[in-house]
Amino acid sequence: MSEMLKGVLAVSGQGGLFKLVSQAKNSIIVESLLDGKRMPAYATSRISALEDISIFTEEADVKLADVFKNISDKENGGAAISHKVSAKELKAYFSEILPDYDQDRVYVSDMKKVIMWYNLLQEKELLNFDTTEEKTEEKEA
Repeated sequence: MSEMLKGVLAVSGQGGLFKLVSQAKNSIIVESLLDGKRMPAYATSRISALEDISIFTEEADVKLADVFKNISDKENGGAAISHKVSAKELKAYFSEILPDYDQDRVYVSDMKKVIMWYNLLQEKELLNFDTTEEKTEEKEA
């Protein structure tokens, strides 16, 4: 499932998400999913690949792709709530999609990012959970 998030990056200090376009000498070139503009992202920026991000739970860490799948299931493939709702509403929503999330280590700001990222990826039709299940079935056959 993390393949769906391959090449999708979050760059600290920059809003939205980015696609990896190419590599330059001392940076990478990324393209904004919001407006399609390209820019260099340097090693000094904190760059996170969405496929590597996990959310803390009481048991073990849960991959972001799995959290996105839970949101998609809850919303029947549609958009999630707004990331601008109150902290209380965000916590209640997170409790529904990830009941055992670690309430001490998952902050409201993290929840906002997850919801915002999900909605952006969903809007751009970059979330496709079916292909992952098909690949898993092919491996088992």
